[in-house]
Amino acid sequence: MSNLSAPGSDALSAQVPDYPMPRAADCPFDPPPARHTLQAQASISRVRLWDGSTPWLVTRYADLRALLADPRISADATRLHYPHTGAAQKERRRESRSFVAMDDPEHARLRRMVTAAFSIKHVEALRPAIQAIVDDLIDAMLAGPKPVDLVQAFALPVPSKVICELLGVPYSDHDFFQANSRVLMKRTTTPEQARAATGRLIDYLDRLIGEKLAHLADDLLSTLAARVQAGELSRREAADMGILLLVAGHETTANMIALGTLALLQHPDQLARLRESDDPKVTASAVEELLRYLTITHSGRRRVALEDIEIDGVTIRAGDGIVLANDIGNRDPATFPDPDELNLDRHARHHMAFGFGVHQCLGQPLARVELQVVYSTLYRRIPTVKLAVDLDEIPFKHDGSVYGVYELPITW
Repeated sequence: MSNLSAPGSDALSAQVPDYPMPRAADCPFDPPPARHTLQAQASISRVRLWDGSTPWLVTRYADLRALLADPRISADATRLHYPHTGAAQKERRRESRSFVAMDDPEHARLRRMVTAAFSIKHVEALRPAIQAIVDDLIDAMLAGPKPVDLVQAFALPVPSKVICELLGVPYSDHDFFQANSRVLMKRTTTPEQARAATGRLIDYLDRLIGEKLAHLADDLLSTLAARVQAGELSRREAADMGILLLVAGHETTANMIALGTLALLQHPDQLARLRESDDPKVTASAVEELLRYLTITHSGRRRVALEDIEIDGVTIRAGDGIVLANDIGNRDPATFPDPDELNLDRHARHHMAFGFGVHQCLGQPLARVELQVVYSTLYRRIPTVKLAVDLDEIPFKHDGSVYGVYELPITW
């Protein structure tokens, strides 16, 4: 057994690669080449973060899955040596604590309060409303000028309208919450900018919860307000949960819609497979493969070891930070043959795009239905859709904690 965790050891004094690593310019859909190299060499290695800390990076699927389900690691972002993605995220965690960055039992207590709204049964009941939103937005695109930016005209409005309906947030405020979300999603955001954006969102959600306290309705913010009335939740906790649900509820799906469309346009055979089939199973399979292939949460899941843990002959010491690189884990050839190929017929449901274990994404049933509706509708209704610019002109979110594109000009 090797122990590479002792400060001052030869391993730490050797060259430790910076993390995150740059993607290859000609392979914008693939994880960085250096991450492939690390995965091929070993499942676990040291990397250097923005603040000079050197947490462990885990890259192989089996070890990632095992660790994400291991109670010996903590998601508590207030712990010493927690590997924050940047100074802004560290500040955001300080200003607004959400249950995704907590451990049980507190994590489970808060998460249970909103689980029912994201159950498969409840989300399936939303499918006709989601279909209507998608169709209306496509109607508007077809009636408008060409080219059009798919991000602003379609990818952002779809999940924004859905999460607003679910939460009870006025969609007319979308410019406000989308602008502040963008600030929080960028790794280049300063702590001061993160603090200001978080403060604006807290004030906004607190005001809405105050309105729900006066007039409870059939929406998720009213559910949280009722918990406040019952003394089970503080008003600040309710606002923090509202921020999490509002930001995560539109950012991730919006990026998957736009980036997934771009990936399909670059793989016309796969796009044709999806467009020409009316089998819901083909659409569902396509969604899972695109989630695996793109894994837009490309900064990894962040944890701290609570006890010594041995992985691949290496000892992670209690207190060590851990970055669980689910993006490269979803490209592990030991689990997914020919992992760098986009194959919509692949059985990829066991991917880790939503994480794994008790902290796996709460909203994944909703994201799946939204993407199934989008991918089964958009390319059939606009069968000649194509890029309006060259691929190298597309601005990718290399600086985002969630990967995607800032703009996607399309025409038909």
